[in-house]
Amino acid sequence: MIASAPWALLLGAALGLGLWTLVSITPRIGSPRLTDRVAPYVVDVSEEARALMDRPTGDPVAVVWGLLSPVFGRFAGTLSVVLASNDTIALRLSQRGSHLDVPAFRRRQLLGAVLGLAIGALPVLAALLAGVLPPIVLGALPLIGAFGGALTCEWELARAAKRRIDRLEQELPTVLGFLSLSLSAGEGILDAMRRVATVSSGEFAAEFRRVVADVGSGTPLSRALIELSDRIRVPSLTRTVEQLTGALERGSPLAETLRAQASDARVEGKRRLLESAGKKEVAMLVPLVFLILPLSVAFAVLPGLLVLRTGF
Repeated sequence: MIASAPWALLLGAALGLGLWTLVSITPRIGSPRLTDRVAPYVVDVSEEARALMDRPTGDPVAVVWGLLSPVFGRFAGTLSVVLASNDTIALRLSQRGSHLDVPAFRRRQLLGAVLGLAIGALPVLAALLAGVLPPIVLGALPLIGAFGGALTCEWELARAAKRRIDRLEQELPTVLGFLSLSLSAGEGILDAMRRVATVSSGEFAAEFRRVVADVGSGTPLSRALIELSDRIRVPSLTRTVEQLTGALERGSPLAETLRAQASDARVEGKRRLLESAGKKEVAMLVPLVFLILPLSVAFAVLPGLLVLRTGF
């Protein structure tokens, strides 16, 4: 009778959660949201509407969130208090080049927390089914798993954003050199950016396509470049945009400005490479000091100690 109590508790909780989820989503079946109805009519002027229309219809995350949102939806706002703020998440999403917005990422993060909670609850359920009262440390595993799941999503976003920023910094001198060559050949700055967006296959191609689309929709070129700088927030790109917008306002030669910025970007790239090499050199000392050197000392000293101890 005692052994069947954990099973009854587990099955009853699963049944209650399932029934509550089904009852909660029943009124919304077949009823589209207001944003879904308005998005097709403002897709040419709204970036959020374009992202909503480009969203895959069979997204498993959206389906799972639709099932779990009645129960866990109210906890999505607490993630911005415990973990990174919404402004930081928005910056990392733009640096990553993701089509997700902050609420969509918070939903994925909350689903990761739910998955970590379920994984952490497995040892507790096993102990309950075995008829053993779990200790406090074992009982804290679900909370640790939930925090780890949410933190893993944020770590993956930060890591992907950093990788893309590194690729953008590596591509910047080449892109600026190509723009300066196009300007020297007689093209305008917008046509040169359109050529880079068409010919190139790197990270700047997607960003330049967005700039060209913004300019085509009526945004001034200087404003579109400033928005590009605000989205990426790379120091070298920010300096380039400031120099470029200043040259556009003053009427200075753009080719010479871009050629000088490309030279500065190459010098900065060499400096970053030297800094990275210095960090790698220090990291290489860790196995040398803590693994190879102690083994060498042990092989040199232990035979002599054995000889002294045996008396030979």
